[in-house]
Amino acid sequence: MILVTKLNGKTFRINAIFIETVESFPDTTITLTNGRKYVVKESEERVSDLIKEYYQTVGLLGRQKLEDHDDEE
Repeated sequence: MILVTKLNGKTFRINAIFIETVESFPDTTITLTNGRKYVVKESEERVSDLIKEYYQTVGLLGRQKLEDHDDEE
């Protein structure tokens, strides 16, 4: 679940697995797979980051690992 803020300042949680789209109209609008829409204060980019963090937490998205590819002898 991700924590977001309604335009009236109240926070609530949305199950990120059911998010279909995140758009800016200019207010950020989250649309769920059932068609329900929520308008939130967070930016589209911030919501996207929250979704990514949630997916990583539950193991649906791996973390990028940078490796040094120096030739070893």
